[in-house]
Amino acid sequence: MKARTPPLMVAIVGAESTGKTTLAAALAARLAQDSGRRVAWVPEVLREWCEHTGRTPLVHEQASIMRAQHERLNAAAETHEVVVCDTTALMTAVYSRIVFGDRSLDERAAVLHRRVNLTLLTALDLPWVPDGLQRDGPQVREPVDNALRELMNRHDIGYAIVAGSGDTRLNNALAATWPLLHAHEAPAALPADASPARRGGLFTGLSPGVSPGATTRWSCECCVPAYERALQRSRSG
Repeated sequence: MKARTPPLMVAIVGAESTGKTTLAAALAARLAQDSGRRVAWVPEVLREWCEHTGRTPLVHEQASIMRAQHERLNAAAETHEVVVCDTTALMTAVYSRIVFGDRSLDERAAVLHRRVNLTLLTALDLPWVPDGLQRDGPQVREPVDNALRELMNRHDIGYAIVAGSGDTRLNNALAATWPLLHAHEAPAALPADASPARRGGLFTGLSPGVSPGATTRWSCECCVPAYERALQRSRSG
C-alpha cells in the first residue's frame, strides 16, 4: 500500500494586530478553492482560552496552551492535505519570554514547530487595533517581532515575510505558499492559472523545486519591501 503523502503545513506567526487570523482564514479558503485540496484552518488556542477564562494565562499555564495548539495541528493533519495554522508554539515561547521573562519553552517550541513546511511572518505594516484581552498595545509589537525573529534565526527556522494590506497581503502569502503546494502534487493536477500569485509578487525568489517535508527560507533580497528595509536599518543603527 502506498504511504500517504504528509500534508503541507503552513504556519502564520507574528506580533499582535498584524492580521494573522484574518490571513490564515483567507489563505486556507483560497488554497482550497484554487487547488481543490482538503484544507484545514487551525485557529489560535490562546484566543479561545482567554475568551473561555476571561483572563490571560499565567506562566505555569503556557506549556499546556502550547501543547494544545500542536495537538490541534496534528489532528488536522490526519484528515487534510494542507493545514494552515494561526500561530504555533513559537508564539507561546515568545510571549513567555516577553511577559514573564521565561525562556524555558524556547527549545520545545522549536522542536514542535519543525513539522511546519512554511512559516509566514506577518509584517508590522498594519495599524494596531484593540482586540480584548489578547492585545497589550502597539508598544509591544516590535519587541515581539524582534524576539520571534531571533528565536527562528537561532534555530534555523526559515520564514517568509508577508507585507501589504487586504488582497495584497493575501496574494503575497499565496506567492510564498504556492511553490510548496506545487511540490506536493503532480504538475498536471494543478491548473496553470489557479493563482495569479504563482507568477509574481514578493516571493518570486523562492525556489519552486522544494520537496515535500522541507522547510523554505525567504531568499529574494531584491524583493524586500521598502518597509522591511527601513525597519532593518533602524534596528542595526
